[in-house]
Amino acid sequence: MTAELATIVDFIRYGASRFSAAELMYGHGQDSAIDEATQLVLAALHLPPDLPPAYGAATLTAQERTEVLALIQRRLHERVPVAYLVGEAWFAGLKFKSDARALVPRSPIAELIQNGFSPWLDGREIERALDMCTGSGCIGIAMAAYQPDWRVDLVDVSEDALALTRENMAFQHVDANRVRAVQSDLFDALDGERYDLIVSNPPYVSQAEYDALPGEYAHEPQLGLTSGEDGLNLCLRMLDEGAEHLTEQGLMIVEVGNSEHALSALLPEVPFVWLEFQTGPMGVFAIERRDLVEHADAIHAAAAKRAKA
Repeated sequence: MTAELATIVDFIRYGASRFSAAELMYGHGQDSAIDEATQLVLAALHLPPDLPPAYGAATLTAQERTEVLALIQRRLHERVPVAYLVGEAWFAGLKFKSDARALVPRSPIAELIQNGFSPWLDGREIERALDMCTGSGCIGIAMAAYQPDWRVDLVDVSEDALALTRENMAFQHVDANRVRAVQSDLFDALDGERYDLIVSNPPYVSQAEYDALPGEYAHEPQLGLTSGEDGLNLCLRMLDEGAEHLTEQGLMIVEVGNSEHALSALLPEVPFVWLEFQTGPMGVFAIERRDLVEHADAIHAAAAKRAKA
């Protein structure tokens, strides 16, 4: 086989063919067998994802062929996400270290970051931002990279995830004077801290959804995926406690994915604004602090019910 495959394009085509035949699941940043194989081959060869097409004809060395084929086999038979196989993932145009200490970086929030959160932050002065449930740190670090005047806190309950966050802070050379990683169970360790913007991609997979997930997701920490029967336990806590940590004109943006419908049904009176992306709705809402305050009773009742369960 190694004699028949020679160039970068050969290995991408071969990987894509094998991935398609195996009917793999693509949910960790790519959406097709060709994109998945391209990510694997280029990252394994330490080449950028925007490699000029002319280099596709470049020939791999014997050692490179062996290494790439081994990764293709692991992707096929172990169902390990490509980001974990190659140790990296791209988010909002930035490269991050990726391993099983945190979810593979992926979120439509990347589009918001790259667009400066327009129009939602247009006319607002942002000094402090919070990335709640930061995982690998990708959202908060990307916010700091795109907005060099912001001070950003990266918060997670998992010390393993925060260790990876700190590695990515060093990898991206973020300024330690304006970006910090904090271990906290949501807002528990943030007493007195207030932010102009809170952004979160928390665990939101329902138990039924988790039980039906393809094997790729079993390699990720369940702590970063599930949050109760309908996926909303952590989200409700954030809504309940968030007003105390937002400035008067503060905004909260949260991704809840497929749990969007459950949240809207649970709190129909709360004016969530469901954001549109280039590919359509993606289960991400924005809510003003004033709306959290106005509907505090309903939100607290829903959160308290979960706490007693």
